[in-house]
Amino acid sequence: MRSEETVGALGESEVLRRILARLRPAEATRLGPGDDCAVLAFAGEAVVTSDMMIEGPDFRLAWHSGFELGWKLAATNLSDVAAMGARPTALTAAVACPADTPVSLLEVIAEGLDAACTALAPGCGVVGGDLSRAPVLTAAITALGQLEGRPPIRRDGARPGDVVAYAGALGLAGIGLSLLFAESADEGVAHDRGLLGLRDRHPAALRAQLAPEPPIALGLTAADGGATAMLDVSDGLSIDAARIARASGVSLDLDPEALAAGFGTQKGERVPLDAMLHGGEDHGLLAAFPPEAELPAGFLPVGAVRERVDDGAPLLLGGEPGEPRGWDPFTVRPPGS
Repeated sequence: MRSEETVGALGESEVLRRILARLRPAEATRLGPGDDCAVLAFAGEAVVTSDMMIEGPDFRLAWHSGFELGWKLAATNLSDVAAMGARPTALTAAVACPADTPVSLLEVIAEGLDAACTALAPGCGVVGGDLSRAPVLTAAITALGQLEGRPPIRRDGARPGDVVAYAGALGLAGIGLSLLFAESADEGVAHDRGLLGLRDRHPAALRAQLAPEPPIALGLTAADGGATAMLDVSDGLSIDAARIARASGVSLDLDPEALAAGFGTQKGERVPLDAMLHGGEDHGLLAAFPPEAELPAGFLPVGAVRERVDDGAPLLLGGEPGEPRGWDPFTVRPPGS
């Protein structure tokens, strides 16, 4: 039986050749991978964002397939671009890994990156990056997007009277993570025993956690629909709502009844309010719209923007002060860890 080819055995040039063979160019590409920089054709202003994932705190290969990991790496960055009201244009991917990493794993990660771009942001693609060595698999993605003449949708534009609306899955990713720690981990150490059964019983929650499908196209829709503020809900609805509120100098009042009605059941999975508010990693879009605006299709109303009184809470739940909670890599431990 032939042993698995590793990154250390093949070397950087051959590994990069194999990875690049699995990536389609972005439509904006004028010069792709192979030179010191890629060259892209941009019209007007651009947005740029970066995100890093490290094996251990951010993902576990016992749970993620390589394809799912590549998909998630793309999706989580594309959603940041969408939250600014921009069209995703291109990604760069910097990957570091141990020398004994199978080359096939990096190839499949590249396939996941490519597939997510094609499905979620047609025309976007990977235009370059870097490959290096590290004790654990680490990936840093940079995403670029074009505003196409629109002003960026920032966090600081919400005004009293605006409608708060949300688009995408909500709470499912947090449920998926809790299930993984409960059934596919021993004392916080991930394993794949029982993983297939877990995927069969909770496909929506596992998919939302391992390979999310954020509503990328709705970022442009929200911008064209008059959104006054918007962000990607990556750390939890409550903590990200509070971020909009603080930036805008207002309070965001989330309606528990509206949340339960709109998101209490998703794809056959029952989602409790606590998971919706604090679960994290949903990568949906939370936006504020003027009260006279018609909400774009795909957005559901979940609250309202209130004037914040002196020393008032940035987050309200049904009119009462709420505690913003969610993911913080330095202060929060995953469930079961």
